[in-house]
Amino acid sequence: MLTLGAGFVYGAVWGTLVVVPAAIAAALISFLITRRVGRGWVAKRVKGSKKFEALDHAIEHAGFKITLLVRLSPIFPFGLLNYALGLTKVTFRDYALATALGMLPGTIAYVYLGSLVTSATDLGRSNGSWLYWVGGGLTVAASVAITLIARSALKRELRSAQS
Repeated sequence: MLTLGAGFVYGAVWGTLVVVPAAIAAALISFLITRRVGRGWVAKRVKGSKKFEALDHAIEHAGFKITLLVRLSPIFPFGLLNYALGLTKVTFRDYALATALGMLPGTIAYVYLGSLVTSATDLGRSNGSWLYWVGGGLTVAASVAITLIARSALKRELRSAQS
């Protein structure tokens, strides 16, 4: 909702420039808090869990790729993912870079969609406003395509890590 609101208030470009640094900072802080406070406790609790060990091993060796793929897929809640990845062995560098890159398409799409609300009142009065809606449709289509590709690649990566 805040990302859509930034598009509504600031427009597509300025909204994106406001939201991206704030979202990256929030993700990094959540990750670091979890890494410092929760990693040791969780490691003790899940010791012997084959599924967690396989996932942790995959993320340790392909941390950037897996983090990027889960960031591109909107099926994973953004906030929960910040904490969950803090519990794994992904390096901070891989997490930070993949998070910054992986959140861009979704953030841009949501900010853009929020910016459309300001132009909806002009829909009947302006000849060029249909371009906003076409752009919004293309943004949604691109987001769906990225999600499908990311989901498929993530499944392949996790399958190969378990082998």
